[in-house]
Amino acid sequence: MRTVFLPCAAAALFLLGCATASGDAGQEPVLQVRIINFNFETVQVTWSPRRYSGTNLTFVYKLSSAEASRPCCNYIVHEGHTAGCLLEARKDEILCFSLGNGTDILFRKCEWISAYLKPSSPEQLSFRWHEDAVTVTCSDLPYKRLLYEIQYKSIFDTEWQSKEGETCNVTMQGLDSEKCYFFRARVKTLESSYGSDTYPSDWSKVTHQQRGELRDSCQGKKLFPKFILICGMIALLTVSLLLLSLWKVRRLHKCLMPSVPDPKLTFPGLFELHRGNFQEWIKDTQNVSHVAKTEATEQECVPEETLVVQLQKAEAEMPIVTTGPLCPPMEGEEASGDASLVACQPPQGGEVVSLGGFTFVMTDNSYMLL
Repeated sequence: MRTVFLPCAAAALFLLGCATASGDAGQEPVLQVRIINFNFETVQVTWSPRRYSGTNLTFVYKLSSAEASRPCCNYIVHEGHTAGCLLEARKDEILCFSLGNGTDILFRKCEWISAYLKPSSPEQLSFRWHEDAVTVTCSDLPYKRLLYEIQYKSIFDTEWQSKEGETCNVTMQGLDSEKCYFFRARVKTLESSYGSDTYPSDWSKVTHQQRGELRDSCQGKKLFPKFILICGMIALLTVSLLLLSLWKVRRLHKCLMPSVPDPKLTFPGLFELHRGNFQEWIKDTQNVSHVAKTEATEQECVPEETLVVQLQKAEAEMPIVTTGPLCPPMEGEEASGDASLVACQPPQGGEVVSLGGFTFVMTDNSYMLL
């Protein structure tokens, strides 16, 4: 909607009688008319152009019973047709106007312009902080019977909180000066004095306050990720300290209470076969030595039935021939029938060891690995 200034036409004058609102009460209005009195400075009268599309309606008015009616000199044009009129106002006066299509009067009304008052927005808001309260003041409007509404909220609130006063000097309690707050204000009329057709003023510009100082904005969106980052770092540090404490407790437990080795791993068969009787267990194992396995070197697994015999070179070259059960005859010796070769000499110079039907002489310089 835009405003177009049209020249006044002296020939288009209508003589109107000032009709009261009660006189039109029984009639259904032909047009939907809206009146707004902007702070007793400008009166805007608009009507619906859709009912009479393509038609320029004529607006004729007067603001005092002493003056003559005159046509609108400041029409509001919508889609090329008249849709309203702007009038200058100086004080609370009676507005009588009519809307016509040519010589036909479509709508007529007389009303006090204060019944459609819309105050101007509060300006020059100031804030005075004291402990947990703040007092908001602004310049009062030149007319009375108004309500000044102050709304506020912090960055953690989702809805506005309201406080009203008959003057623009409103104090709000229970605020935290460390938080950043949004403030805005508007003016409303008392229904008992102005009626129910008035309009509240527009909201003033939002003001940001923190620690009693004016801020450009409340950085709620930037503080939120920073808060999450700090919480995450604290949680990570707590978990790290917990794991470190558990590791320290485990090491201390090992130092104070070392683990006792299980004898079953050191003495195989002692408890499984001999029920812990060491004497019986040692009798079975006194002639058998086990190959110790170390972690430092890797050794090849030797089967338990493998017999390794190492003798000195001089002793290995000595012929050892025996007869009888300790030295069984070979097939070549039986065939030759040589008695001197068959005669078995008794073992000398060491301990005799029999294993698998063979007899060995062990000296101090020999060792055997099973």
